[in-house]
Amino acid sequence: MRLFTSVMQIVPRGSLARNTGWMFVGQGLGYALRALYFILVARLLGAVQYGVVVGAVALVNMIAQYSRLGTSIVFLRHVSSDRTLFGIYWGNVLLVTLTMSGVLIVALHLAAGKLIDPASAALIVPAAIATCLCEQLTVAAGQVFQTFERMGRTAMLNLLTSLARTLTAGSMLMLLHHSTASQWVLASMVVSAAAAIAAVSMVTIEFGWPCFLPRLFWERGAEGVEYAVAASTDNAYNDLDKTMLSHYGMNAGNGIYTMAYRVVDLATMPIASMQLAVEPRLFQLGTAGLKNAAGLGYRLLRRALPTTAVLAFGMFLVAPLIPLVLGDGFEQSVSALRWLCLIPLFRSIHGITGSVLTGAGLQRYRSVTQIVAAGGNFALNLWLIPRYGWHGAAWASLATDGGLGLMNWSVLGWTLNRSAECRFAESA
Repeated sequence: MRLFTSVMQIVPRGSLARNTGWMFVGQGLGYALRALYFILVARLLGAVQYGVVVGAVALVNMIAQYSRLGTSIVFLRHVSSDRTLFGIYWGNVLLVTLTMSGVLIVALHLAAGKLIDPASAALIVPAAIATCLCEQLTVAAGQVFQTFERMGRTAMLNLLTSLARTLTAGSMLMLLHHSTASQWVLASMVVSAAAAIAAVSMVTIEFGWPCFLPRLFWERGAEGVEYAVAASTDNAYNDLDKTMLSHYGMNAGNGIYTMAYRVVDLATMPIASMQLAVEPRLFQLGTAGLKNAAGLGYRLLRRALPTTAVLAFGMFLVAPLIPLVLGDGFEQSVSALRWLCLIPLFRSIHGITGSVLTGAGLQRYRSVTQIVAAGGNFALNLWLIPRYGWHGAAWASLATDGGLGLMNWSVLGWTLNRSAECRFAESA
């Protein structure tokens, strides 16, 4: 709880503590289920078949954010300050997501054969339906509840999807003992569709029906695209390495590396929960100026850094447990996790500083740093993966997350200094 105490002086204690508590409960249980899910899927598929699945999913993840074109973040920003706008902004989310997901599914189907291993390319359509359409609707619904600071509902949605996937993986392991990549991707698509239907239904029951106003997209489209670019570049430097490992046919290495990367994702849960809980506050504080939002961000960061440092050390120590839990096929994931264990520390820096920039209406600066990071990640992977396999991917990930943290920190400091100079000039 020390991570939360620094913000209590500038936001309502009960509201923030309750929201953060819900996010920790929901994401904590969700990540625990996801950890169990990873174990079950690893045993169900094995390293090679898991690598085949990862190749398809990673390619889809890199562009899936364009399904929403940032409309759910636009919803969060504008509806958090005027909740009467719910209907038209929610309608905008649904209309854009349904349209763009269809376009992206077709585009991925046409392009996959040239970008990834043929075995992974064969899975691209069900993987794209699950991620570009179903998962994006579920995420958008969660952000509706986040906007209204109904974090209990957001936590419920996160838990629902994780629970459904875990039960599916467990059932397939019990019934089939071993599954092919195609069987698992089809099952995952069905589960994702069920979760999306449940999520959209919950929003309708709680807040009402959407209102479709197509011109709203043209009015807010540029703002939404900025958010989509930021989100897609974030996914790009997280998934580009896995896509390139698939492109070079390194399916076994992809499975080994990705499993270690999933452990790193789990370790970021405390910081991710805090960011989700305070995002509406950052948008509210950001309307009064960058300084107010930055004050909250820096206080959070002072608590986050020691937490993630401890997590990094813990991952380094427990890495040898991976093959004991997942099987001998994942023995090299021990080394992979030890290379990647510093990433949560770097993510806490670029995640919190980036959220401050977004909350203060400076998303364009964050987008620039993320585009630079994605470009650098591509160049490093292009150089390192053919020579060093998953080791090269790990080195590129460390350089990318560390570099992005340094860039976001520097940009935030620069914008704060510039705003202070402007105020001084105006007063003079």
